[in-house]
Amino acid sequence: MIERIKGGLVVSCQALDHEPLHSSFIMSKLALAAKEGGAVGIRANSKEDIIAIKQEVSLPVIGIVKRDYADSEVFITATIKEIDELLESGCEMIALDSTVRDRPNGETLSDLVAYCREKNPSVQLMADISTLEEARIAEQLGFDCVSTTLHGYTPYTSSFKLYDDDFRFLREVVQAVTLPVIAEGNVLTPEMYKRCLELGAASVVVGGAITRPKEITARFVNAVQS
Repeated sequence: MIERIKGGLVVSCQALDHEPLHSSFIMSKLALAAKEGGAVGIRANSKEDIIAIKQEVSLPVIGIVKRDYADSEVFITATIKEIDELLESGCEMIALDSTVRDRPNGETLSDLVAYCREKNPSVQLMADISTLEEARIAEQLGFDCVSTTLHGYTPYTSSFKLYDDDFRFLREVVQAVTLPVIAEGNVLTPEMYKRCLELGAASVVVGGAITRPKEITARFVNAVQS
């Protein structure tokens, strides 16, 4: 899958159950619109959404399952349960929270990687990381790529944004690992997307700026009110 998305735009088509667009049908149509606009891949949440999307478009899908657990802050493909659902979905790549935080049920990231490799070696694995250390650990564990998805979204990186200082964190990750690096997180404009590629990102995932009209509307409204 990495070769299919290299140098291009992956559109994240997600809506949680409390959001206005929550619907597998709607996500499939967002994916179709993304394909017609030139996207090379889709990132999607839940087995049901992925199945609907794959019935609508032929683009490769990065699959995740977001699920909250009482004993852990990790919620992106946190346990083997989510891995099983994604393997059944037919997605070409699975993204996992690959931070150093404790996972639910005492499971470990290395356990999940080994489990997925055993169950279906053809499915590639993306590490959603927030620090350079986590990127290096992901490379040691044998991930196929790393993504900057969680930079700014863990307690120890919450004061940062991916685009700070001309995407400094992205540049550091590209230099720190030999794996393909996917840029993701608050990429809000075509210019930012282009800059990520210029700085060495193998691909860029954009979600909220394209597929979340509630947030897009709020940015317009807040720009005037502020």
